[in-house]
Amino acid sequence: MPYPQPPASARHDEMHALYRDHSQWLQGWIRRRLGNADRAADITQDTFLRLISSALRQPLAEPRSFLATVARRVMIDQLRRRNLEQAYLEFLGSQPVLEECSPEQRLLMLETLMQLNAMLDGLGQKVRDTFLYVQLDGLTYPEVAQRLGVSVSSVTKYMAKATERCLLFAFDAQL
Repeated sequence: MPYPQPPASARHDEMHALYRDHSQWLQGWIRRRLGNADRAADITQDTFLRLISSALRQPLAEPRSFLATVARRVMIDQLRRRNLEQAYLEFLGSQPVLEECSPEQRLLMLETLMQLNAMLDGLGQKVRDTFLYVQLDGLTYPEVAQRLGVSVSSVTKYMAKATERCLLFAFDAQL
């Protein structure tokens, strides 16, 4: 049974108390894992921003455990984003320079890559790899099957799953 949403002022007070009581602990917990105080402060802030924008409706029985879980997810998301940006920069570096991209064009390309990453998030690694090999690298299904060590039938199933995810993502974006 869903919990009723508390009034805005009560939710604000709960979030304020959660931040007041646990933000320093969370920042120290993150700093010990990352070894970087600045990144720990950023991730702590992002963790609380994620909580504020969430539809959290129930009181937290174990707030530190919950905060640690959310912080881990924020760290994973940031790592994914950094890896995606690095792959994008490596890709750009490997391409012949035909014309210089404007900062706006670079931002648009990066936003497109982030949308692609969000769209493929949650799919298995082989499904993601299959989609990227076919759509970005232009490989055929047999070539993908050979690279991944799977059958062409599996590649077909992976592409169907990835295509379905793309369609659902596009449909949700239009709503």
